[in-house]
Amino acid sequence: MTLPTFKYNPDPVSLNVIKKEPTTCPVCEKDREYVYHGPFYSVEDVKGICPWCIKDGSAAKKYDGTFQDDASCDDVEQEEYIDELIFRTPGYRGWQQEYWLSHCGDFCAIVQYVGWKEIEHLEEELTEDIEDICSGGGLTKENLKQWLVNGGDLQGYLFQCVHCNKHRLYIDAS
Repeated sequence: MTLPTFKYNPDPVSLNVIKKEPTTCPVCEKDREYVYHGPFYSVEDVKGICPWCIKDGSAAKKYDGTFQDDASCDDVEQEEYIDELIFRTPGYRGWQQEYWLSHCGDFCAIVQYVGWKEIEHLEEELTEDIEDICSGGGLTKENLKQWLVNGGDLQGYLFQCVHCNKHRLYIDAS
């Protein structure tokens, strides 16, 4: 069975939040070959959700939960974009609280976890985000280039606009 596609998380397998391992989904109660291992915010501690129950919104509905904290997102006007992100999109793993960026009035797609070496070719395109990160975090651009290491103490998250393809960068520290 083909995995569902997600507008805001187009490759959750590469982000290691959907893994190929057997599960009996607690939502649909079907035996599945893929299971979700990302953040899910609900009163109950739910394990074993399949990607199909994320995509159709049944997991969020059954457990009155979300896959992304709506307070940890850029603001967008369209309620349907917010609903799709928080109720029907697999999250990603952050060091602290995950944050979802937007562009062109819609949420961006998470592309990959990054360090400086993975994004240095995008430096000019990411200038605005880099300046915001440095001014808000007390970092110099040189410190950012040195300390931003994929899997290190300063972790980067690369996003891409689903409309114009512009890249965006978010970072957090362990």
